[in-house]
Formats: sequence, C-alpha cells, structure tokens
Amino acid sequence: MDAIGERADIDAAISGKTICTLLADAQSKWTDKPALRWKRNGDWHTLTWKGYQEEVAAVTLALRGLGFGAGQFGLIMARNIPEHVIADLGIVHAGGSAISVYNTLAPEQIEYVANHSGATVAFVEDQEFLAKVLEIRSSTPSLRHVVLLNGEPPADVMSWDGLVSSGRAAYADDPSAFERSWRAVGPEDTVSLIYTSGTTGPPKGVTYSHYNILWTMESTRRVFDFNDETLVSYLPLAHVAERFTSQWSGIYFGHQVYLCPDPAQLLAHLLEARPTFFVGVPRVWEKLMSGIQAGIEAEADETKRGMARGALAAAQQAYRLRRDGQPVPDEIAAVVTQAQPLFTFLRSKVGLDRCRLAVTSTAPCRPELHEFWAALGMPLYEVWGMSELTGPATAVPMDDHRAPSIGKAYPGVEVKLAQDGEILVRGGNVMVGYYRDPVKTADTIDADGWVHSGDIGVLGPDGHFRIVDRKKELIITSSGKNISPANLESLAKSSPIIGQAVAVGDGRKFISLLVVLDPQVAPLWAKAHGIEDTSMESLVDQPATIAEVRRALTIANTHLSRVEQFKRFTILPAEWSPESEELTPTLKLKRRVIESKYRPQIEAMYAEPPGGHSVDPEYAARGARDE
Repeated sequence: MDAIGERADIDAAISGKTICTLLADAQSKWTDKPALRWKRNGDWHTLTWKGYQEEVAAVTLALRGLGFGAGQFGLIMARNIPEHVIADLGIVHAGGSAISVYNTLAPEQIEYVANHSGATVAFVEDQEFLAKVLEIRSSTPSLRHVVLLNGEPPADVMSWDGLVSSGRAAYADDPSAFERSWRAVGPEDTVSLIYTSGTTGPPKGVTYSHYNILWTMESTRRVFDFNDETLVSYLPLAHVAERFTSQWSGIYFGHQVYLCPDPAQLLAHLLEARPTFFVGVPRVWEKLMSGIQAGIEAEADETKRGMARGALAAAQQAYRLRRDGQPVPDEIAAVVTQAQPLFTFLRSKVGLDRCRLAVTSTAPCRPELHEFWAALGMPLYEVWGMSELTGPATAVPMDDHRAPSIGKAYPGVEVKLAQDGEILVRGGNVMVGYYRDPVKTADTIDADGWVHSGDIGVLGPDGHFRIVDRKKELIITSSGKNISPANLESLAKSSPIIGQAVAVGDGRKFISLLVVLDPQVAPLWAKAHGIEDTSMESLVDQPATIAEVRRALTIANTHLSRVEQFKRFTILPAEWSPESEELTPTLKLKRRVIESKYRPQIEAMYAEPPGGHSVDPEYAARGARDE
C-alpha cells in the first residue's frame, strides 16, 4: 500500500477517536493492570488503569466546577510524577488543552507562555516552582487559578488534595457528568500546545489536535511491534518525545510506565523497572555506555577484565563488518556467540537486560555509540521527527537496522527531498499550526501541506534517509533540548565591549560561547580601567576583560533556563568580517564557517580539563555537572 492509501487506512482506523475515548478503552481493556508506577518516600506506588481514570475524572469535574472548559488552556510545571499526567488528562477531559512547560524556565519565560496562550489555570509541583508562578501572577491577568501539587499552599493557591476532593464529591453527586464532559471533546479539538524554540524571537506554540495524536500513534503501531511493554518516563514532559512515548502512547498501547522525576535517578529506575522498551537521547546512551565501560575497567580480576574487553572488541568488529557488507570471520563470530551471556550481564548492570527495543532520538548519535550498543546485542533504532510532526516521521525498520540512518517514512507519511536537499514531510502527523501565528505557520507548512524541516538529507540506494546538514540555525544539545542560538547571543552582548558572539553546543552537554570584543569600544573601556596595552590581542588575556565578559554572561544567565545557560566562553583576538569569512556580505553570522574555523577552541571548551573560561568559577571548581 502506498503512503496515500495507508493514510486513508489510518484515518479510518482512528475515525471519531480522541485521547478521552482512548483512556476509556484502556480502563475497559486493562482495568486492574498497572498503568503508572512511581517511588515516593522510599516506597513504590501503583495506579491501575481503573484508578488512573478515576483520578482523571476527579480533576476533570473539579476543573469544570471552577469554570474551566472548552477553548481554555492549563499550564503544568512539574516533573515526571503521577499528578502531572493526571492534571494533563483532567484538563483535556474538561474540554481544554494542556501545556507542560520546562521546569527550568525563568519567570519571564513562563509569563510569555501564560500570556500567549491565555492560560486560565496552572498546576505547579512544589514551592520552588510556585515561587516562579507567583512572581509573574500579577502580569498574567488570565491566570485565575493556581494549584500546588505537593506541600502547603498559601491562601490564594489551591492544594491538589483539595482540588481532587472537590472533584470526587462532584462525581458522587452526578456520576454521569464526567462522561458527558469528555464525550463533548472532538477529534479536531486542540489537545495540547508544545512551545518550541525558533531560530529567532520567542518560542512558538505547536498546536496538536486529538486527530494528530491518534493518527501518529496508529502509524507508530504499524512500525513497532509493541506487546505489554514496560518503560521509564524521565525526559521532560514538555518535550514531545516524552509526551508522545510515555503519556499518549502509554494509553494507546497499554504500557506500564515507571515515572522518574529526576534524570539523575534514571539508572536506579532502570534497575527497578528493567524496561522492555527504552527511548534514550544520545547523552543518555553516552552515560550508560560510560557506566558499563567503567564497570569493566573496575573488574579486579585481570583475566576477566581482559576477556570482557576482547569480547566487546570482537563484537564491535563484527558489527562494523556486517554494516559494511563484509563477511564476519568464523573465529570472530564464535567469540561473539560465546559472549552473549556476558553482554546480557553487562546490560543488566544498567537495567537493560530485558530491553528488546532501544530507540535513539531528538539528536544525531555518534557512530561509536551505535557500535557499542549493537555489539552488546541491543542495536539503537533511530527515530527522526520534530515537534511540528507530532514527534516521529521516520524510523529505522526493525528488520533493516542501519546506522547512521533516520530510516524510512512512517506508514501514511510522505517524505521527499526539496531541490536543495531539505527534508519535506506530509501526513496526518503534521501539526495544526503555530498557535496565533499564521505567518510562521505558512513559513513552515507550504500550500501543498509539506512541512519544511530545516534538515538537509540524502536518500540512499537502500531506501534509508540520512541527515547530512541542518538548514535551520538551531542548537540541539546531547540531551535533546532545542535551543535558539540567536536569543542566547542577543542576551550575551549586554556588555558594550562584546561586539560579536556565537553560541555553540550542538550535540554537546552544555552551551559555550565564542566572544569577539568590539574593536572600537573595548580599547576605550580598557584605557578607562587603567590597562596600558589596549590591542585586541592583549585584551583577550587581561583578567579585567575576562571578568567583564563573565559579568555580562552571568547577567544573561539569569534570563535563561538552566539548559540554555552559558557554562564556558573563549575570547577571540580578531574581529569577524565578510573578508575574514565569518560574516555574509549583509553581516549575518556564517555559523558553519565559524564552527569549522574555530573548532580547536570549541573542542578545548569541552575537553578535560576544559579550555577557555568558566562563566561560574564555583561551577568549574566543583566540576561541570552533566546536563
């Protein structure tokens, strides 16, 4: 069946369905099976599908009692805890749309999202998050209700327990009210906004209908053979990858989801859950790989250590040979076969011994990561997509693993290359548009319904697409966070001595900055500060100059979320110009040229020990924490 025919078939399969009908079906099919599991105060707790829907019903009716309903938006600022997803579904079953925001956002960023969406209710996890919301409450006139999930709320804030209790009372008074509420929700209604960074300006609100979500999940069902899967939810629910994988797909497929509120606790949760399906961003795969490698090196028995090294090296060699279409010598194949119990044991050390489907997504994966995990008998299947495509659009097929590759189009999805190689996508997974922004919507989705991804790809003779470049100016860190460099660079130049700046961090664990001093202002500033040699070459090493740049970046960081904040910087001695090739004739930054020309300086900032300068000397002293 071609993509057009498959799209029609998917349309028929999901006709009339919504997230609300899915939860009702899930409760009916898997009533007493575990839906959510989480750890609190040292003990594990479980919510069955029946209990899940009952909690959602209580929140739904409580919200309706507050006047919340169709066309309204609710914000959620919480980690991966059960109250987060219950609040989300309560908002949706009440007829509204849920917006999960990153917990690291600065108050002014929360203010923008609240005012842009006109959110009328906000759920916040704890006192820290509550303080951010209360700081901007006076400047968000539509935000009428705030609910604190954990802790004792102040007088003008509702408690989660109080909200749920009122909803349960409303349900007892009128048990049919919940069903009437969710049955009024239609497939074309907005289910959620996900705010995503653009290359310039404020974030854009990607709008999803229930149809978008259902369509993409049904397409996913035709890619992967899911069967009573167990998974761990640990990425921010403000990111479409986690929202789609654990929340929406959890309901669609009946996954048992272990909620991990802190990525730092991921390993402990993996060891408890032993997931059968796991989605990792490249940085997670790197850290888990490092953990296994460190375990091998810590083996006291030199013979065992050498055997593990040798088996892993043989398996990696076998993988590379198969990848390149070469035969694997019998002696290498025999070593790999004999080592399978060892590889299962090594995977068990990070809780992945039961994992039968390992996915990497949100950013490109280094070749050595693919080699390592494939050698351990758990190849990483790449899934490619974007927020504007409700998450996934292509995937490496289960029966045709290749890397690096973003695989083939999802069922019902059309993928083609524009004349300049840009990947274009069309299908039922295409967003409704950017909320309240028809101009930017038209810039992204053309008149024929094709989404212009901004990624440059090639189509190989094997039918797999591969990404070779990025058209859009967007940093994707190794944790999968999309960051607009232009916004960061604008904030960085708060000091007049900073003339030019470029943020770097694509595929890295934190953001760094290349700085060029203003050739007119910097010498005058230096002279005023008693510096005799005011040449650009001398100024870059002056302690006073370094301190001034550090001061400017420290101020900039107060306006940025944690993952956006600058950690290191390098001051360069020469001004950028069209003649020196860093700028276009219209004085726009040529990012690829800059990143290539100054690669040694960039690499140095991510080395051990790191080069350049730390924005926060105390941060540097205690060691850069993985982001």
